[in-house]
Amino acid sequence: MPTPKQMVPFYDPDQFEEFVKEWVPALDSQYVLVERHGGAGDHGIDVAGYMSPARLEGAWHNYQCKRYAAALTWATAATEMRKMFVAAAAKHFTVPTRYVFAAPNISRSLPRQLASPTQSRARFVAELATTTDKFFTALTGEEREAVTELAKATDFSIFECIDLDEMLDLHRTTPHWADRFPHAQLPQGPQKMIPPQQHQEAETRYVQHLLDVYRERYPDTITTLEHVADVPKAQMHLNRQREAFYTAEAIRVFARDSTTPAYFEKLKDDVYDIVVEVAEKTYPNGWERHGAVMEAAGTVQVTQTVLSPYVEPKTRKGICHHLASEDRLIWCEKGEE
Repeated sequence: MPTPKQMVPFYDPDQFEEFVKEWVPALDSQYVLVERHGGAGDHGIDVAGYMSPARLEGAWHNYQCKRYAAALTWATAATEMRKMFVAAAAKHFTVPTRYVFAAPNISRSLPRQLASPTQSRARFVAELATTTDKFFTALTGEEREAVTELAKATDFSIFECIDLDEMLDLHRTTPHWADRFPHAQLPQGPQKMIPPQQHQEAETRYVQHLLDVYRERYPDTITTLEHVADVPKAQMHLNRQREAFYTAEAIRVFARDSTTPAYFEKLKDDVYDIVVEVAEKTYPNGWERHGAVMEAAGTVQVTQTVLSPYVEPKTRKGICHHLASEDRLIWCEKGEE
């Protein structure tokens, strides 16, 4: 199976722009919006990161995507820079406060050139007099002068480049990584979550369903959650359920932050589709129903996703409590004998 680094260079231009759009928010968390512009008439903007609701009329960053077989050089970069200055001089947008060349393959000389902003600006301005780019030579003398003056007034430290290794490192931190590279190793697995001493708000509903079970089984002893501690068997049972809930909660948080929430929802559906048949059977009480469902949940076969390696029997049991929090599973049903 090819690695992400082997795959990306073979993307077509549209795929590469979408790949760049996915990791751009990870480069700067202050963007209010990230938007693709690539295509005919894009004025040299492929992906834009806006720093304010003013978008192209305010502070913004341009990501120029160049997926070529050959390495990106100054000659190609300068052509894109000229496109940008021509459009900015024509008032299509303000000059971006950051302009990043994103390419799988970058010549060694380009980063060195861009590392000297003053020299880069002098070289760029000098080349305006000799360029044969039609979008520049077709301008009137006054328009060409406006472009030149704008370039002279611009701090060329806005220009930089980012290579494939940096792009992949950023992309790996986004929820898009697992979808785009499902066979690639994720940066890390779920972080273990230990139930806090005090019940959290997210536990309210499933714990209430468990309390119904304890009230039904120990009617003379348990009427409130505080009474559970008076029955060692009930307290140990509750402790196990909370551990299972938080094992599943760790998977939910991991899916949200490192993959996509849809994977956790699929996991819940897989468990539900099996245990609901067990839950809807007739039982003498909620304790028996809960026990039968937990036993069935521990053996559920889940759909293969990036979460699968982290799903253990306790996770499946914990999923049942996530389902109980949504009232999709209820342990005590009225009228049972």
